[in-house]
Amino acid sequence: MTHRDATPSRGTSPDRTERELREALAALADGVHAAPDAYRTARGTWLRRERRRRLVLAVLVAVVFTLATLIGLWVLNQTPSDPGVIFSGAGTASMGTHHAASLPRPTP
Repeated sequence: MTHRDATPSRGTSPDRTERELREALAALADGVHAAPDAYRTARGTWLRRERRRRLVLAVLVAVVFTLATLIGLWVLNQTPSDPGVIFSGAGTASMGTHHAASLPRPTP
């Protein structure tokens, strides 16, 4: 911004500019006439959008919950059919003693 840009032109002052701007905006506002049911229409539109937003959010939550449940059940159902080492009953170590032979040792 140069000095020339910052200086007001002759015959104008900040008060005059503000007053003229206020008068121009007041004249423009006087020419605007709202429809009698504008508020009711705008509020109805807003309420419809709000209901739609809540419905979409509820459906999205239900879909995510259903998918998570189905994926969890599918993963739990993918267990192997043959028993693993943990449940084979091959280890007979008692709880109070430490045996090195809790699992079967391979033969050399």
